[in-house]
Amino acid sequence: MLVLRVKAPPVDGRANAAACRLVAKRLGIPPSRVKVVRGESARDKLLEIEGRDENALRRALIPAD
Repeated sequence: MLVLRVKAPPVDGRANAAACRLVAKRLGIPPSRVKVVRGESARDKLLEIEGRDENALRRALIPAD
């Protein structure tokens, strides 16, 4: 599980777009390769990231202990 905090308000999809941009920036990929697939209007979201395997995502997104 990964927890993100964005400053964008949850209005007109701005928070969803901000979350996708944040993840894309961290991964060094275009924001168009990240999309919300579940929870568009909920606080908890499931994102789909195109073109990366799970291990690469974990290394890039979760800080090492």
